[in-house]
Amino acid sequence: MEIHKADIIILGAGLAGLRAAISAAETNKNLKIAVVSKVFFLRSHSTAAEGGTAAVLYEGDSYDLHAYDTIKGSDYLADQDAVEIFVRTMPKEVLDLDHWGCPWSRLPDGRIAQRPFGGHSFPRATYAADRTGFHALHTLYERMLIYENIERFQEYFVTSIMIDNGTFTGLTAMNMKTGEYVIFQGKALIIAAGGLGRLYSFTTYSHTVTGDGAAMALRAGLPLEDMEFIQFHPTGLVPSGILITEGARGEGGYLLNKDGDRFMKKYAPQKMELAPRDVVSRSIMWEILEGRGYSGPWGPYVYLDLRHLGDEKIKERLPAIRDIAIKFNNINPKDEPIPVRPAAHYTMGGIQVGNDTMSPVKGIFASGEASCVSIHGANRLGSNSTAECLVFGDISGRNAALYVEKIQNIPDLNMDKVKEEENWLYKEPFKERGSESVATLRRELQNTMQEKVGIFRNEKDLTDALKIIKDLQKRFDNVYVEDKNMYYNTNLMTYFELRNLLEVAEVVVLGAIARKESRGAHYRTDYPKRDDVNWMKHTIAIKRAGKIELSYIPVRVTKWQPEERKY
Repeated sequence: MEIHKADIIILGAGLAGLRAAISAAETNKNLKIAVVSKVFFLRSHSTAAEGGTAAVLYEGDSYDLHAYDTIKGSDYLADQDAVEIFVRTMPKEVLDLDHWGCPWSRLPDGRIAQRPFGGHSFPRATYAADRTGFHALHTLYERMLIYENIERFQEYFVTSIMIDNGTFTGLTAMNMKTGEYVIFQGKALIIAAGGLGRLYSFTTYSHTVTGDGAAMALRAGLPLEDMEFIQFHPTGLVPSGILITEGARGEGGYLLNKDGDRFMKKYAPQKMELAPRDVVSRSIMWEILEGRGYSGPWGPYVYLDLRHLGDEKIKERLPAIRDIAIKFNNINPKDEPIPVRPAAHYTMGGIQVGNDTMSPVKGIFASGEASCVSIHGANRLGSNSTAECLVFGDISGRNAALYVEKIQNIPDLNMDKVKEEENWLYKEPFKERGSESVATLRRELQNTMQEKVGIFRNEKDLTDALKIIKDLQKRFDNVYVEDKNMYYNTNLMTYFELRNLLEVAEVVVLGAIARKESRGAHYRTDYPKRDDVNWMKHTIAIKRAGKIELSYIPVRVTKWQPEERKY
């Protein structure tokens, strides 16, 4: 058994995790910080973010305007004090990245460029062409390397969070390269492990995004918040699901149905293609359901048309989209429109934390998509996610550092729990007890979520989905891993990932069944109206004695009262 000790352990090495590591290291250079990821750091899903990072930079914009846009976009479920912290902190993060070498796109006068994004009333999406996440992540990675007190653990699959007497004590993990059991022991943990989008069959997410952080938190007794709210990005490339950035519409791209109409004029006449994502995604699906979409061997779609932008602008502003369209669909967007339909894209919910990013368990913080502060509420505005990772990654790193400075010794581990987890990891997956396979169960889960817990939801579909998920959880007991080689055993890792997906799927569906209204990304055809009287509240899910229990807490409102969303 390999044991690593650190003052702060960071789970995840995307934008939030690396920003937290830098912040903690800058707060106290004497702290020992361990960053743990199941992938090579620069393969974190943050690198797939394309279009922009929202921040108030120029005259004509304001903190109140950014906050109002975000709160309205959230369908008034965002906690408004958290949003105010977010919008006021974000400009510094853009400038920090600039000073650290991020190659932001520039205006002709040399200033940092910004573009329009859906739901924003000012063009405040700061961008690096259409590879914003890639460049931001590389910038943070290179910055992190200058701190000698940060130790990197790449390709370690973390399997459980250890809590004793209400206090964090450590993580259990498997070294994916060797199969060796590993313990990370520390005073504080920052969970920055991302979302859970691989619950769905048509998604923009990397294959590694399997809800690991949320599932482990749930098993450890931490509360999850607002998990029923899953965002669908309007433009996933058909058939692969690869993200076609909102920046394509921000630069002037059109959405067209099979009649050649820019149909968004019916649904959002003021904002058109730049309405918030929940509005645009539903509009696309209504067009398809009413027979005005295209049909193809990989399902229905509409077109995203960039041809009128011209080849020069596409190459300058959207080079990655051009490459993706050519390489994956043999389409040059200067000549042909791109086939798209909505794809699962973002998890608005996550581990419940306060504005300081601390969870209800002593020593555990969370930031980025794994957390729910909540600034996104029921629907996230585009370009606010990478921004959230930077702002709350910074806050979590600093607050974790201040927290551990007050703790003299690393807490002792409960060795009985450590041995129990080791026994499960090395025996349970390899029991030859049935013929079920990870691939079959995962496919059934993803198809169920896609068909029954998607953009449009209703009581029957959700109830059926819950029954199927409970059955899949039972069938999971009959899955065993045939590959016994412990060196890079990818079959074993996908087994762990499926376990996590099945855990979080139940929470998503239970929350969706209970919320009898339509708000943001959660659209119930049997309850098509927003209900502020009964549902202006956050869903809290916690696992006790093997059962998910739901409760509710009020939304924190400062100065923006709920109103009808019109775009």
